[in-house]
Amino acid sequence: MKSQTLPTDAASILALTWSDYEPFYQELEARPLSDETIEEWLRDWSRLAETADEQYWRRYIATTVNTADQAIEEEFNKYIEEIQPAVKAAEQKLKDKLLASGLSPRSFETALRMMRAEAEIFTEQNFPLLTEEQKLFTEYNKLIGSLSVTWEGEERTLTQMFPLLYETDRSIRQRAWEAVQSQLFKERQNINELWEKFLPLRLKIAEQAGMPDYRAYAWKQKFRFDYSPEDCKSFHAAIEQVFVPAARRVYERRRERLGIETLRPWDLSVDTQGGAPIKPYETMDEFKAKLQAVFEQVDPAFGNYFQIMMDEDLLDLESRKNKAPGGYSLGLHVAHRPFVFVNHTNTPWDVQTMLHEGGHAFHEFERAHIHFYQRGEIYLPAEFAEVASMGMELLASPYKTKDRGGFYTDHEQARTMIELLEGIITFLPYMALVDAFQHWIYENPSASAKASKCEEKWAELWDRFMVGIDYSGLEDAKKTYWHRQGHIFGSPFYYVEYGLAQIGAVQVWANARRDQKKAVADYRKALSLGATVPLPELFAAAGAKFAFDAETLKAAVDLLEEVIEEMETKI
Repeated sequence: MKSQTLPTDAASILALTWSDYEPFYQELEARPLSDETIEEWLRDWSRLAETADEQYWRRYIATTVNTADQAIEEEFNKYIEEIQPAVKAAEQKLKDKLLASGLSPRSFETALRMMRAEAEIFTEQNFPLLTEEQKLFTEYNKLIGSLSVTWEGEERTLTQMFPLLYETDRSIRQRAWEAVQSQLFKERQNINELWEKFLPLRLKIAEQAGMPDYRAYAWKQKFRFDYSPEDCKSFHAAIEQVFVPAARRVYERRRERLGIETLRPWDLSVDTQGGAPIKPYETMDEFKAKLQAVFEQVDPAFGNYFQIMMDEDLLDLESRKNKAPGGYSLGLHVAHRPFVFVNHTNTPWDVQTMLHEGGHAFHEFERAHIHFYQRGEIYLPAEFAEVASMGMELLASPYKTKDRGGFYTDHEQARTMIELLEGIITFLPYMALVDAFQHWIYENPSASAKASKCEEKWAELWDRFMVGIDYSGLEDAKKTYWHRQGHIFGSPFYYVEYGLAQIGAVQVWANARRDQKKAVADYRKALSLGATVPLPELFAAAGAKFAFDAETLKAAVDLLEEVIEEMETKI
């Protein structure tokens, strides 16, 4: 049974049932494997696997586009209850078949290593628990996505409140921040109760997979072969040594320029020179056109990719009620297309978010030529996937001015560049906070099973890493900030990737400051490798070193602070 008979259009893929998939899996399981047949078998398997994968992601995307549509949620739940478990079981049989064959297809070594890790933690006993976990995260998204604020007679989503934090009038910023916080507090108990369902579920998943604890399970699940939990803790310490003091300098400079006694959480976005909020675009069409111009100048291929996404309606950028929070880029692997989802704010944050998600999207295009299990979401190291996105944020920086068809005057470009680079400096301590918090959660499950203890620990770690922001009198807001960090709920242990990738991206950018053309060529080459080589080799292909020591971090901070100083002369 040849995979070419599988549907390729979205409607037909969404209509598939397990009975449609099953004969294909049965035929592949029965087909003999040899050096002569392995390539065709892999092609057929890849085509089958990417169809099931695309069906899942199209269902998932629909739940985030409209969190209030009950029919969409029911269709998603039907998939994860009826089709996904059967597909996972059938997929594992094919992985076991390949591993048992002893064959090592060309450029498949990395994928085989990952399949062995999957086999170690695979058990059908966990299917109902994994389904329940996905449902809980859908519930979390519904809780956050349903929140809104009435501001001067107008209903706004929490994302739509964000631009008010750029207002020069401090009282407006404070009122906006407090209005958002008030809405979040209303869900405090519900989110805490939801958390207390997540944790025991995950502990049971690890136990049934034969792992000593959930972190050990997550390490296998995330294919973390090249660094350990102890390396993460060393990374936290290096950040505390290098980035926390640098962040303190950023916050202190901001406090002094604003002429305020202490820096409060509503003082972190406003321009310190008293400039009016920058509005990079007026309409969504203008936003897309300017993005296309920027991407085109980084590399004509990127401009072409973005044009395809506009033409094929692969962008959902507007902010609206009952839309899930945050942003993402997901691969639709039959179509060989990405789908990008963000919540616009009409601030410079939108530009950076779209450059970031654009990097992810172009990664999908660049690796489309590779077999699914060397290409896809499943085996692509997230630590490098984020180099693709964070690297694009920096590689695009020379092309964002209006004279190049972009968003900003030279003055605004300097302002936003400082904001971007200071944001990198202040992000690394926050990343360390999130990652350290997750290590604590799963090292101390008897304590973290109580949401109140999580609140206390989060506040303690906040005081360790987030030095320079005054939360006095706002202790409850500080304690519950983790509620808005969706990774803790939906992607446990996924966050250190951002920190590791950020260090890689800064190294790519350092190369670009010396030779932009070569740096972009190396970046594209690395993207095209997919998951065919190990993580350190992906970094090396992009011209970076996979590292998390204090010396490497110091070089990154020095470059960031040097360029900030350059930009200061242009304001």
